[in-house]
Amino acid sequence: MDAKKKRVAIVGAGPSGLAACKHALAKGFRPVVFESAAGVGGVWRRTLASTRLQTPASTYRFSDFPWPASADAASTEGLFPRHDQVLEYLAAYARRFGVLDRVRFGCKVLGASYVGATETEVAAWEWWSGNGEAFGDGTGEWHLNVRHGGGGGDGEPESTQTYRFDFLILCIGRYSIAKFPTFPLGRGPEVFRGRVLHSKEYSTMAHEDAAELIMGKRVAVVGAGKSAMDTVAQCAEANGSRYPCTMVYRSAHWMVDPKVARRVKFFTFTSTRLTELMVHKPGEGFALSLLATMLTPLRWVMSKVTEAYYKRSIPMREHGMVPDCGFGQASLGWRLGILPEGFYDRVDEGSVELRRCSSVGFCPDGLVLDGGDDGERERVVGADVVILSTGFDIDRPLRDVFTSPWFSEMIVAAGSSSDDGVLPLYRHCVHPRIPQMAVVGYAESGSSVYPYEMMAKWVAHLLDGAVRLPGVRDMERGVAEWARWGRLARRSCGGFFLKSCIASVTTWYHDQLCRDMGYSSRRKDGLLAEWLQPYGPTDYASIQ
Repeated sequence: MDAKKKRVAIVGAGPSGLAACKHALAKGFRPVVFESAAGVGGVWRRTLASTRLQTPASTYRFSDFPWPASADAASTEGLFPRHDQVLEYLAAYARRFGVLDRVRFGCKVLGASYVGATETEVAAWEWWSGNGEAFGDGTGEWHLNVRHGGGGGDGEPESTQTYRFDFLILCIGRYSIAKFPTFPLGRGPEVFRGRVLHSKEYSTMAHEDAAELIMGKRVAVVGAGKSAMDTVAQCAEANGSRYPCTMVYRSAHWMVDPKVARRVKFFTFTSTRLTELMVHKPGEGFALSLLATMLTPLRWVMSKVTEAYYKRSIPMREHGMVPDCGFGQASLGWRLGILPEGFYDRVDEGSVELRRCSSVGFCPDGLVLDGGDDGERERVVGADVVILSTGFDIDRPLRDVFTSPWFSEMIVAAGSSSDDGVLPLYRHCVHPRIPQMAVVGYAESGSSVYPYEMMAKWVAHLLDGAVRLPGVRDMERGVAEWARWGRLARRSCGGFFLKSCIASVTTWYHDQLCRDMGYSSRRKDGLLAEWLQPYGPTDYASIQ
């Protein structure tokens, strides 16, 4: 196979897209990366001025590209890198490995069509892509309808063009389409006299425009996740106690002070093989399943000790911010976040007001809250601006890529169950029934960059023939194992499981990828190190 003659398209130039391009280049391919924005970085290009990384720099990095010493030093002290530092790190990676030369900015993929076999023929295949190879038998290809201009910032007039590729890699992420809640009749945003927007819109504003929007205004933020916390903290810093920002929430999340997390070595402990022995894993077999069950009480005790320490170190009890779920449940589904610096100090000084309720609606002057800890039936929160931090439609970006309704449905639906906790992808990368296409960067973990990089390496090995796929039926059995594990994880987390979250089994997942690529899954020197030392990006640097 002449790699240079094979046409590979990558959609998205965020962290996963950069890794996919870098490793495809390393295998001799010349991929084309379509990016709708004017630069690399994905969600890091447009975010709140106060946003910081959620994990230490030492874990959020590519295996062969270290952070600048200044960022690593700050992270060691519990100050995680700022959003602009993250963006510069990603841009430096793209420059270092020649990725920038392959990116076409201001190009939005409007739709992807597979041409060369009918859906009936594809459904009957016993091998992925017809023969188990990345490029099939050479007759199938992807047609991408791409819009140029209107987003690249170069003044180019808008136009559309169709491109043809032999392989498609989707790196479009989970957090691009806002999810809006439904409200009771007559209590929707239409009755409100002020401005209503989603946190996605607010965070993508230019920093000057975002500051102008909230300055001297009564702001209410609906939600209690990481984006809500960051938004509230930014509003409080801008307006102080004169115009306090109100955070309206139904249930609190586990949000920890970064320095407290550093003291308990949370990020270190959760990434050892010993810790993974305490949780169930997909396809683990009887012995490991029995061991995980036997160790469950130990994990419960450790989680409760950690939970008690956090409750004592962070004033969540005093402010009614104790989550409904336990810390152990939250860590399994990675429903965790890092508190903005000095968040509870702002609550104490009156710059932030916390309002818990069972439901929320709009009125002309603000929000109407029903229920709450104080027993009041209905309360009104006055506001000029309401920011809805109500999450994202994480499946829709993938569904919307395909022009085929069949592919669009299959990419997110595992069998007949809509409650599966994982996307139906073999090795979290390829769908058994969608040919010549891979997904990199959808699965969620505690530190996303190096799992994305491992996916990118696996896909690059698939492209050059080093990874051999089993038959479609066997791939579907592998998908079903992860689906069963996802349902179990969701139940164990009390419904708080983040879809396709591999945070509790990251090393187990990477073991599978290593074996597929022909590398040893044991990456440490010595037995004790293998089980007790945390796994991280540098352990996989030699895999190219």
